[in-house]
Amino acid sequence: MQKTVRQTSVHSTGVRSRAGFRVMALAAMILLKSTPSACEGPSGIAGLPAVYPSLDSLYIDLHRNPELSLREERTSAILAGRLRALGFQVTERVGGYGVVGVLKNGEGPTVMVRTDMDALPIREQTGLEFASTRTVKNESGETIPVMHACGHDIHMSSWVGAATLLARARDRWHGTLVFIGQPAEEVLQGAAGMIGDGLLTRFPKPDFVIGLHDTQLLPAGRIGVVAGPAYAASNAVDITFHGKGGHGAAPHRTIDPILIAARTVVTLQSIVSREVNPFDPAVITVGTFHAGTKRNIIPDDAKLELTVRSFTPEVQKQLIIAIGRIARAEAAAAGAPREPDVRVDPRETSEVVYNDPALASRLTAALRKTLGDTSVVPAEPVTTSEDFGLFGSVARVPSIQFSVGAAEADAFARAKAAGTTVPGLHTSMFAPDRGPTIRAAVAVFTLSVLELLGHTQENMTSPLPVR
Repeated sequence: MQKTVRQTSVHSTGVRSRAGFRVMALAAMILLKSTPSACEGPSGIAGLPAVYPSLDSLYIDLHRNPELSLREERTSAILAGRLRALGFQVTERVGGYGVVGVLKNGEGPTVMVRTDMDALPIREQTGLEFASTRTVKNESGETIPVMHACGHDIHMSSWVGAATLLARARDRWHGTLVFIGQPAEEVLQGAAGMIGDGLLTRFPKPDFVIGLHDTQLLPAGRIGVVAGPAYAASNAVDITFHGKGGHGAAPHRTIDPILIAARTVVTLQSIVSREVNPFDPAVITVGTFHAGTKRNIIPDDAKLELTVRSFTPEVQKQLIIAIGRIARAEAAAAGAPREPDVRVDPRETSEVVYNDPALASRLTAALRKTLGDTSVVPAEPVTTSEDFGLFGSVARVPSIQFSVGAAEADAFARAKAAGTTVPGLHTSMFAPDRGPTIRAAVAVFTLSVLELLGHTQENMTSPLPVR
């Protein structure tokens, strides 16, 4: 995974009111770190021990039984059942296998809390006792492996944990919770599907939207915050070159589309290095190259599949235009019988995930108040993509996606000292340190909701019950 980053710091600003401090004092009674470490962040949460074993069991079950995008039937049913048991009004099959749970608790803002649910077509090689061995048939009838290689099982378990703590402490906050389980994030279709199926009209419209994602780029439990652009916009671009096939022993009688495509792969790299402003992050990656059936046959066609990423609509448009220009020029230079087909796949498109700076500052201060300054740190934008940002942008409300460290602390330290990283997202070896990661993610969700909906009355100072 190629990554281009731009440092963006988050600062806690302004003077918090006495009422605001009371909110965080109440939150601290639910979630406090029990074995703090400046490196590891929260490794335990007071009030969570009675809940955590069920979250751990849920995580293991979800990890063992992953489901691909658009097929999250079992996963969504599990999440729906958990919310119903907590008193949420639950609607299933929203935009596919989407789950929406609503819990109203008097007058106040509405906070939407989102988790994604789908897994990836990767064969797990972690060696874990509960590693996935699941396989399914794809649309072509081929048997493919499935793995939660992006940590959505962590996200779901933490989401259930936060829903549990908040549902059991309804005397501590006022407003409305909308907990959503989103399908098809990996193919960038789930958010649009849920919105298109009335997420923002059939259910309470949010005033704030909160999400999170685990990462191997931070040690387990540490929380990273970006203010402003956090995840890149992306487009999937397919290019099919048309040549003239023939015998591999007589290339002079052909127009070789493989050679055209190969030249294009190299020339495309000049777009970022020579056409885009160096201060504008951008990525063009050719992920697949399809051509030919036999070593001594020059085929008629060759196909490239690209992913294209940036942080502004202007740069994204510039990249797409330049890709088409170069593809056509290489084909023309080779004397191709016709222009290549250049297609932007509308199904695999995402916009920039933009973390509202004011919301980032407010929640950073709230999290640091309880978890400590060293546990909540500035993070860097990444050129991976997400469809989470669509919820906030379509609803036109502030949204934020946190990063939660998932790397085992000692392994992270060794890798950092060696100038490497531990196995990360979208790899067969991705194995989050689940205990501290889930606990920290529960803290992020719960403390953020309490900051936005928390009770501030004078008499709300007694410890919260653990049920």
